[in-house]
Amino acid sequence: MDINALFTDEGLRNFTATVRDQHVRDAQQYGQIADIVRRRLEQTPIDGDRWLSKRLRAWKVARQLKAMQKASGEAASKAEALYATYVNEVLELPQRRATAEAKRLERKNGRQAAVGAAVAGSLNRTVTALNTPQEQPTGQVPQARPAEFVAPESPFGQWPMAAGGERPTSTINDYFAKGEGQ
Repeated sequence: MDINALFTDEGLRNFTATVRDQHVRDAQQYGQIADIVRRRLEQTPIDGDRWLSKRLRAWKVARQLKAMQKASGEAASKAEALYATYVNEVLELPQRRATAEAKRLERKNGRQAAVGAAVAGSLNRTVTALNTPQEQPTGQVPQARPAEFVAPESPFGQWPMAAGGERPTSTINDYFAKGEGQ
């Protein structure tokens, strides 16, 4: 037998099928032999036997053959399990890993897009709040002095507004200079 053939899908499939078939045939033979031995021993008396001695003796001997039948059946199923495990753990593993990596990247990109959208939305709300004049709701204490206490000749009205104050901005990008290298 070529040991390198076991490391291919077809080679291992052939090996496990051969082993499985052999164990299935053995299990059938052990079962048939157990039935024959049990029936023959039940009919063969030995001097000094009591009422159920033949049956008990036949059952004890046949029980060993039935254990052999069971072990061969389990060996046949283990041969199938060997092939299934090989396919699952060796042959299909690279494909499963590639699929898992693609899903991981897709989730990561989705999370990054969601975070980017949340940050952009937050910044837009901030800009809107900064550019919207605040009106005082009724029934609350005013935050600044009422207009009647401010003198019309206030020196604050003479000075120009800070940069960007001439027109209202609509996005956060208006607050930052556009870089040449970006």
